[in-house]
Amino acid sequence: MKIIHKRIYITLIFILLLISGLGARLVQLQLVSTESFTDKKINLIEGSVKQRTQEMVVDDGRGKFEDKNGQSLTSITHNRLVLFPFLEKMKWPVQQVSEIVGMQPKELTNRLANAKTPVIITKELSHAQVEKINALKVPGVFGIPLKDERPVPLAEHLIGLEAQSKQIIEEKYSDKLKNGAIKSTTPVGISGMQRAFDEFLLPEQESKLLYHVDRLGGPMFGIDVKYTGTANPYYPVSVRTTLDLSAQELVENTLNHYKLKDGGAVLIDIKNNKVIAMASRPSINKKDPFKKQNGSDSVENRLLTPQTPGSIFKTVTAAAALEQNKIQPSLTYNCDKSIYGNNVEKDHQKGQLTFEESFAQSCNATFAQLAKEMIISNPNILEQYADKLGLIQPVGWTGDVFHFEHFKQFLGEKSGRVWTNTREKKVPNAVAQTAIGQLDVKVTPLAVANMMATIARGGEKKQVKAVDALEYKNNTSLYTFKEHELKGDTINKATAASMQQLLKGVVQSEKGTGRRFQTLPYEVAGKSGTAEINVKDDIVNKWFAGYFPADDPKYAMVVVDLNTKSAISPTNSVFYDIVKGMYDLNTR
Repeated sequence: MKIIHKRIYITLIFILLLISGLGARLVQLQLVSTESFTDKKINLIEGSVKQRTQEMVVDDGRGKFEDKNGQSLTSITHNRLVLFPFLEKMKWPVQQVSEIVGMQPKELTNRLANAKTPVIITKELSHAQVEKINALKVPGVFGIPLKDERPVPLAEHLIGLEAQSKQIIEEKYSDKLKNGAIKSTTPVGISGMQRAFDEFLLPEQESKLLYHVDRLGGPMFGIDVKYTGTANPYYPVSVRTTLDLSAQELVENTLNHYKLKDGGAVLIDIKNNKVIAMASRPSINKKDPFKKQNGSDSVENRLLTPQTPGSIFKTVTAAAALEQNKIQPSLTYNCDKSIYGNNVEKDHQKGQLTFEESFAQSCNATFAQLAKEMIISNPNILEQYADKLGLIQPVGWTGDVFHFEHFKQFLGEKSGRVWTNTREKKVPNAVAQTAIGQLDVKVTPLAVANMMATIARGGEKKQVKAVDALEYKNNTSLYTFKEHELKGDTINKATAASMQQLLKGVVQSEKGTGRRFQTLPYEVAGKSGTAEINVKDDIVNKWFAGYFPADDPKYAMVVVDLNTKSAISPTNSVFYDIVKGMYDLNTR
């Protein structure tokens, strides 16, 4: 009997110890280690809330990019029907909802089958439909505006990409990571303006729809859906770009229509030197943006990267010759000869041409001869005038913004060049090649567009802007980017006026290389260019750069088709259609 009692006591003591242990464990879980459980610092409160909460992110809280009129460049807002998963386990007025949205009841119930997260019905709803759905006040049934990515990305190279990058966060935002302002999974900018403006765009807080559920996943009645989001009237910040949504869509659609594979187009407002549209090709490989395509990352903006310009560079040689008084109106040049003095093929012979005719018909021999004459007295003549026209230095907006010194709007923009070996200035054939934009000459398409805008303005040089302002959520200004002059000397007004006439002649002349544009509703002034990249395989860079209307300049534009076959390049067709499209936009 004593043995039995002893066993009972031992059992009771064991049970008491077990209950005490469980109680101590509950105290640890609910009172002591609620926000930092185990060495992994697990927040049990957050975990329990998360376990009994269904949510849907409405907005990630990151700053947005808008066009000059405030329209989103990266997303489109649509009214959508949202159904929470617990509806599958309860009775709800599916027939009534289906009649409002114009769908069969079975379509809605099928979408809910086995759903674990809120279901978004992609059919777009009108404002009236949204009001009717929300007036039903059915738990888990909502009509709300949601942002979708644009089906065709706009200015994707200029705007850039955002992605998760633990490395960037640890390198740039370690303080924010430590104090919990951001997480290691918070998306950050990895290219373009997303990267350049990243510190202004970081999210303060996500906006979500939250709904609490019981252990079976059903709604906890009496607890309504909550909207959680920042109440801060200032954040997130919007980047108000200089882009015009309609013009950007025109440029993108034209490039896609003609299937331009490598290159792009840039359109600038001449008066204030703002980018209206910019589109680079090839499109970004979203799965692997830094994968090489044609020797460059797909994320690389071709319009900010130096390219061989070919006859586009004759604009520089012509400006130098004009300003140095090397032009005699009555003098003609033998355009049956090559830049080396040899006879060219018969179908390329142009006979004796004046300087103006040589520019209009793009005679190589004329500009090779002029450059060889000028370089004797001034070995630096070509790079000096390339610099005067803004082709050597970066032309994008740069300045101090708050504590950011030398802030750049065009991240990744590179400098142009004329020579890589100065000793070649003494080699006549090298001088001849350089004068027509070959050999080592490389310039960015953005700088070429800026050169055309400079000439159209009478020689006034400006930095190019892509962003006008940073704006708070309440539409007040955080920072305004003022116009900046482009440093360095420029061509004089007389030279600019003469260049304007030469550029008009390219289009107006009967044999001008731009005569195709004579039928456009806007009169065009400009210069064509064909740069030899691989002579054996007939691979070239095909350009057309100019401005319009010629007598009242409003827009400067460059279209370039890189690493293409000259005979099949759509460069001129793209330029033609964009000019016509801009006329239609401005007169509709």
